[in-house]
Amino acid sequence: MPTNPDYRVSVIIPTYNAGPEFERLLRRLQSQSQPPYEIIVIDSASTDGTAETARRVGVRVIPIAKANFDHGGTRNAAAKQSKGDTLLFMTQDAYPDDDYLIERLIEALYAEEDTACAYARQIAREDADGLERMARENNYPPVSIRKQRSDLPRLGIKTFFCSNVCAAYKKTIFDELGQFDAPVLFNEDLFFAARCVLNRYAVRYVAEARVIHSHHYTVMQQFRRYFDNGVSMRDNEWVYPYASVGKAGSSLVRQQLQFLIRSRRWLWIPKLVADAGAKLLGFQLGKRYRKLPPKLCVRFSMHRGIWAKLNAAGREQQSVTGMMK
Repeated sequence: MPTNPDYRVSVIIPTYNAGPEFERLLRRLQSQSQPPYEIIVIDSASTDGTAETARRVGVRVIPIAKANFDHGGTRNAAAKQSKGDTLLFMTQDAYPDDDYLIERLIEALYAEEDTACAYARQIAREDADGLERMARENNYPPVSIRKQRSDLPRLGIKTFFCSNVCAAYKKTIFDELGQFDAPVLFNEDLFFAARCVLNRYAVRYVAEARVIHSHHYTVMQQFRRYFDNGVSMRDNEWVYPYASVGKAGSSLVRQQLQFLIRSRRWLWIPKLVADAGAKLLGFQLGKRYRKLPPKLCVRFSMHRGIWAKLNAAGREQQSVTGMMK
């Protein structure tokens, strides 16, 4: 498979206490068939040696205060300091399944001029349970797809689905459309992909480009994650006409329940019910967060440190609105 030497890929990884496996991620990136032009680690004051590990293997490190992290703004800050023409955002807990991850993403990203971003397939880790495996397979099937505005009536909000666990962007389009929303609790990748699609660009899902990634969330962690999801959706109501989160979620739950019944894994059914209930409750409360006490919102959130930035941004917006009246 030929490489694409004409494209300079800047890999950007936000980190906080990435753990002992982080070096494996960096080494695998460096040994790709199409090596990155640069790897940028933007580290939120890790205390486990994450930044030192990155420097030791020759990776550029941008240190930031933990309080300054948010999913959109932190990635934007690293992108502004990048030197490549292609941005590949990854998370610290995912790693390439083989040596062709970057090559396959770049091939898909530049196959058509109007493609703005391309994201990878996620394969569950070996220790993932059956429910988590089904969730990955549901969101990341083995067949690639190119999504554009004409797909909205058929796919709804799934047209906008994209994951910064591993996603490549053309830097020119990334800058043209204003980069990621900031500050933001969740879904910075989805909202940017939505702007791409609504501006007549395409989003590519590349099943041949694979990363290993999954979670072991507790019921409470599911609640907090979906609370943040609901908050981010409420703050971006322009996406609502295309949203069908409840339908997509209920379809997955039905599939998971059928799997448990077929495989006679009866003891897993209570966990499935608890997880589904936590997700639904968290999402619905998140959508109504403006009616909740601010301190309760912080307690419900998975990313509590971002709330100070959200509240400051809200006050600034109110001030600007007041000056315009």
